[in-house]
Amino acid sequence: MIVETGHFALILALFVAALQGTLPMIGAHRQDASLMAIAAPAALIQLALVTLSFATLTWAFVTSDFSVLNVAQNSHTAKPMLYKISGVWGNHEGSMLLWALILALYGGAIAAFGNNLRPSLKVRVLGVQALIATGILAFVLLTSNPFVRLSPAPVNGNGLNPLLQDPGLAFHPPLLYLGYVGLSITFSFAVAALIEGRVDAAWARWVRPWTLAAWGFLTAGIVLGSWWAYYELGWGGWWFWDPVENASFMPWLAATALLHSAIVSEKRDTLKSWTIFLAIIAFGLSLLGTFLVRSGVITSVHAFASDPTRGVFILLLLVVTVGGAFALFAWRGPSLKGSGLFQPISREGGLLLNNFLLTVAAASVLLGTLYPLFIDVLELGKVSVGAPYFESVFIPMMIPMIMVMGIAPFLKWKRGDFKSATARLKIVLVITVIGGGLAWAIIDRASAFAAFGMALAIWLFVATLTELAERIKLFRIPLAESLKRLMRQPRASWGMTLAHAGLAIAIAGMTASSAWRVEKIQVMKFGDSVDVAGYTYTLKDVKEFQGPNYRATRGRFTVTKGDGFNLVLEPEKRVYTTRGMPTTEAAIHPTFLGDLYAVVGDKDEKSGGYITRLYFNPLVPWMWAGSMIMVLGAGISLSDRRHRVGAPAKSKIVPGGAAAE
Repeated sequence: MIVETGHFALILALFVAALQGTLPMIGAHRQDASLMAIAAPAALIQLALVTLSFATLTWAFVTSDFSVLNVAQNSHTAKPMLYKISGVWGNHEGSMLLWALILALYGGAIAAFGNNLRPSLKVRVLGVQALIATGILAFVLLTSNPFVRLSPAPVNGNGLNPLLQDPGLAFHPPLLYLGYVGLSITFSFAVAALIEGRVDAAWARWVRPWTLAAWGFLTAGIVLGSWWAYYELGWGGWWFWDPVENASFMPWLAATALLHSAIVSEKRDTLKSWTIFLAIIAFGLSLLGTFLVRSGVITSVHAFASDPTRGVFILLLLVVTVGGAFALFAWRGPSLKGSGLFQPISREGGLLLNNFLLTVAAASVLLGTLYPLFIDVLELGKVSVGAPYFESVFIPMMIPMIMVMGIAPFLKWKRGDFKSATARLKIVLVITVIGGGLAWAIIDRASAFAAFGMALAIWLFVATLTELAERIKLFRIPLAESLKRLMRQPRASWGMTLAHAGLAIAIAGMTASSAWRVEKIQVMKFGDSVDVAGYTYTLKDVKEFQGPNYRATRGRFTVTKGDGFNLVLEPEKRVYTTRGMPTTEAAIHPTFLGDLYAVVGDKDEKSGGYITRLYFNPLVPWMWAGSMIMVLGAGISLSDRRHRVGAPAKSKIVPGGAAAE
């Protein structure tokens, strides 16, 4: 009965979403206050119904109700409780219900906290959000119902995919969906603005925090997913240009551009059309990612489903949603002209250039991801587009972007002085050249490109700190006064500084781990030693043991170095009993300069030894730390009240019923 309640609640949510997406929109068009008043309560009711539905599915997993087909296919009584709960979204049906829940959560947030919005704009935002929810809920109910009963019920379930039986499953998908789906709000704001034919500073103030929140969640989700792959797959890598990895990366690039464009729209009343365009693109790429994962058109460790019916439904939703938005943009976009004019050499010009580069980079990743699919559909053969394409196309576009990121904050709004800006960056340039030269000379003279990458990271980091120093007038006024100015810096400024500095640190980690990684693959017997980047790995023993729902082989390595360094690494190879599927559990020891990484594989029958993979991955901890600093920067910016609440005050009603701005 509880499961049927969840199913019924989901059906009711669909009808409420359809109601929310039609009647209030009609009311906004007619200026009918009674119809407009339906929007906010309907959004909250929809949220309550979808929450109830999700809770009942969670209850079915927790209680191991194998009369529910979804539970029988993706759970097991022996599975630890953490994976019973996270297993709710570790499958196609449950993950789409989570998608719908987060979509309803964002709509509910607008309904509850959007009182500073113009009433007509708020209603239209909630209306567009509800129309998206109607499509998603219809998709869940018609093609991906998580509440289908199974009769007779089996004694036990099939268990969760072993690759997903990891703490990463508890955090990676929810964070990723909070980012993905969060872009629906910016999309709804963009479409609502196009309907009204009005984009102003108040609108930009509301778009900016929602974009920032989505960007922060998406960043955290992508980073956590990379970290998960890094230690779970046993390849020693963190990014593989997998189609589904790309599908999350493309909206991140678009959201990054959107965030900076919204800043210009708010501060300078310009780039309005560009901001609207990016809002549509960002959410469109999110829907495209959903299509790639759910349609079966790609083969990936991330792919959830392979049902063409589901793929066609999402593709249709993508075409209607994004196509309709672009049609509206083509009609109303030309009228959205800003009053702010600026010269190419200005802070606006720098932000616009970086946005262009980010957009082109997203387009290049899109081309590399979809091109093999088009070739396959046209029956022209099989084409594989791998890392060499993406790195050769993407990285060259990131180089000028990073350089501009260092210069743009030193340019004035509207009209900047390039000579004055670069003159203030002389010491930054000197430090950059010295740092890049040392990386080339000390680490590896054969990798000049890697040394250049380290120089770029140094450039961005030192330029960011220099810009902060200028804001507080360091060394130009007494130190005590500079410290006071430092403490009085707006939280949004702190967030920007942390985000840029974090990106610089992450770039250093990415460059070093890609260029200077040391890898050794061999068969080792007990007592054998292998030298990896100055560290000596010695295989001591390999033992078998029984886990909660798996059998495991655990190797034990001692790692030593001449300076007295000594530690033990214990990687595992697991075979889950219900599915018989093996997984790799790498043993990783982070240090300031890099990760010591060990993997134990199958036994070699000829020699009696074990296949082992040993790595030294330079500066990988910097990559994780830098990425988390970026997320921290987003969180601190959101804590700035000006960005958290949007418009500073509620609109006042003046005679005639019009809202005063």
